[in-house]
Order: sequence, then structure tokens, then C-alpha cells
Amino acid sequence: MTVHDITLIVESFAPLAFQEDYDNSGLLVGNANMEVKGVLLAIDVTHQVVNEAKEKGANLIVAHHPIIFKPLKHITGKGYVEQVVMDAIKNDIAIYAAHTNVDSVFGGVSFRIAEQIGLTNTHVLAPLQGQLVKLVTFAPTEHAERVRQAIFSAGAGVIGNYDSCSYNIQGQGTFRAGEGTNPFVGKKGEIHFEPEVRIETVVPRHKLAEAIKSMIDAHPYEEVAYDVYPLDLPYKKAGLGTVGDLPVPMEIMEFLSHVKHQLKAQCVRYTNPIKQYVTRIAICGGTGISLLNDALATKADVFITADVKYHQFFDAENLIIIADVGHFESEQFTVDIFYDLLSKKLPNFVILKSDVRTNPINYI
Repeated sequence: MTVHDITLIVESFAPLAFQEDYDNSGLLVGNANMEVKGVLLAIDVTHQVVNEAKEKGANLIVAHHPIIFKPLKHITGKGYVEQVVMDAIKNDIAIYAAHTNVDSVFGGVSFRIAEQIGLTNTHVLAPLQGQLVKLVTFAPTEHAERVRQAIFSAGAGVIGNYDSCSYNIQGQGTFRAGEGTNPFVGKKGEIHFEPEVRIETVVPRHKLAEAIKSMIDAHPYEEVAYDVYPLDLPYKKAGLGTVGDLPVPMEIMEFLSHVKHQLKAQCVRYTNPIKQYVTRIAICGGTGISLLNDALATKADVFITADVKYHQFFDAENLIIIADVGHFESEQFTVDIFYDLLSKKLPNFVILKSDVRTNPINYI
């Protein structure tokens, strides 16, 4: 089992294509072809976490926060980041980060918080944009169904809770086979007219390459004609945050106490309770105040997030209740996400949760 094999499992759940532009998820330190002896899961990578990995015989750390966030112009051990990277390299420990891609995937960070506090009917709060394309191809009538099914099998044609979605138009294709060809129909040097079906369907960008390969493998033509068009539509299967409902309305202070208890938070900073009872809850793990308008658009009663600045609390005045639970507290379940994913796929492999609490913030 190599580093690459394990990171493929993570990326099958949270594709790197889902990460924000500013992010740096992926393999940060180490050789992708290195054999893995054990995996240590953590929120952050610190000296203590690297030492823990060494002591426990784990030579791959899978973390939520990237230790390398900005480009390193040199690695001399001058700063904290350089020192940790050097420490990992000296001990042949690879470091992989899955950050905003795990924040954005359906079932990711915010969904775990929703599950922890008991929300139902959850869906993505701010769907990703620019993640959908339309794939169009043209197949001989008798082979259209086979081509369609091949494209669907690669994950194309899903709209909401519907799958196998496509639009098909009967038409006539023309071509002339030149020298060195082996045409499926028609003769070399002669223009051929063939009854064809134009097949068009929607594909998430991260599944496009696989969909095209499946299409070409199933297509009878030697040269397959196809088009790819970008779509300016939200991808509702992925995006930052989640929104859901409490099974029954809760009194606001009771709800905030419930959140504090379930997240094991030392404190919860919140705005004026403008409602006595709350039902709809919006969540964005980590620094999520930029999604305030999205939370308002869903008519949420409470917006749970972290790292809210003093003046940003005013933006919610008489509109919604903001509950700041702390950055670490809102992302602590990421380790559980990694563990559930990897232990299910690799039941006999050494996968460990870090015992190091990396939260740099203390309360008195």
C-alpha cells in the first residue's frame, strides 16, 4: 500500500477539484510511491504530531490543515513551518492535507457538525459554481444506448436525486474516411451519411476525464466526435456549509447549551437571541462568516461557525443568531471523517487517530 493508494481513497471522497483557489490540499511532503507502514490522522501537523507518528510507526500523516499554505522559498529551519517539514523529511514521514475539499464535499466537516447536533433534511449551504459541464457526443443509432450507459456509469447524468439524465436527438452525421483509417461504417474516400443520435448530459468536472474515457471505450467509431461546454450552474452535491432542521423547535438558550455540549466547546460566542425558539440551523465549520448571506437566504434561525470578528457580529443584528463555537471545535470531527473512510476501505491496515490536541487556544 503506497502513499498514492491511500490518498486516492481520500480524494475519491473529497476530490482536490473541490478545494478553494487559495488552498493547498494534497501531498505536501514525501514520495507518492513510498510504502506506507501506518497512517496517523490529525487536524494540524506540529512537532508533537510528527514525533507521535515516529513513535507509533506511522510514516504517513493525513491532516486537515496544510502545514505548507504559502510557497516556501527556502527550507532552512528558520520558521515553525520549515522546522516541521524538515522534521518530517528527516524521519521519512509523508504529509498529506485534505482541507477545503473536505469542507466542501457532501458529508464533510459541516455535515458532521449537523449530525452531531441532530439536524435532519441537511443539504449544502453554498453550492460550488463552475463544477458542471455538458458533454455532447454523437453515436450510431444502434449503439446509442451502449454509449449512454457507459457515460452514466462514470458518474454523468445526475441531476438532484435523478440519474441517467440525458437529452437525445436523432440526426444524420457525415464523414469521409481518409488513408490509414479503418472506418466502422462507410468506405475510404467516400462521403458517408449515418443515422446518429446526439447524446448530451451533465457531468461534474472531476468526473469528466473518466466519462470521456468510458464514452470512447464504448463507442464503435475509430474517431469519436464530442463537445464539452461549461455550465454556469450550481453543483448542489458539493459546496461550503450545510443547512438543516431540528426535529422539533428548541428554546434558543437550550439549543446553544446543546451545541456547546455536543461540540465540547469551552465557550460559545453568540449574538442577541432574536427568537425564543429555533428550528432551521445553518453551519460552516472553520472561518465561515463569508457565508452569512447564504445562511440568511435559507431563512436559518442560527448560523454556527467560527472566527467571527467583533464588527462582523453586527452584520447579523435582528436578522439571524450567530454562534461562534471556535475554529478547532468546529473542525474536530475531520479526524473521524478520515478514520471512517480509511478504516472502511482498509480494515486490516494500521490507521491511528492522533492523541495530540493541537488547538493553540486555551480558556480561563
